[in-house]
Amino acid sequence: MNQRTAEPAAPVRNFTVLLSPTPRGARLARLLGAEQLRSWGLPMEPARQLIAELAVNAATHGRVPGRDFRLTLYVVADTLRIEVTDTRGERRPEVQPLSSGTESGRGLLLVDALADCWGVSEGRFPRKTVWAELRLSEPEPEF
Repeated sequence: MNQRTAEPAAPVRNFTVLLSPTPRGARLARLLGAEQLRSWGLPMEPARQLIAELAVNAATHGRVPGRDFRLTLYVVADTLRIEVTDTRGERRPEVQPLSSGTESGRGLLLVDALADCWGVSEGRFPRKTVWAELRLSEPEPEF
């Protein structure tokens, strides 16, 4: 008997890691994410900046002592999805209006500007996932 297994047209690549909700954990998320992108042969920017912003938000606003946050990267077809999951599901992120004189509060403005799309998904309580997607290839021109 001759059996053949179906192979996906494009491989699905994924990476996930748990990190402490601290500035060091956020920095490590950026470094590990960048290394994973490099190993996959994908462009670093703007993905590295998206990872950094989402991880800092999780470490700052999603912090619960004793509970880690999770960074997940995966590629399906021509889309890179970046997910950061924390355990402050009751605190949903919102884009803040830009005001002069403030040194923080611009993270989601950057995410909104850099990502092709982004959003928030509720997980099993008390988790939430903030995600951003990047197209890895230019869209086909429409005629």
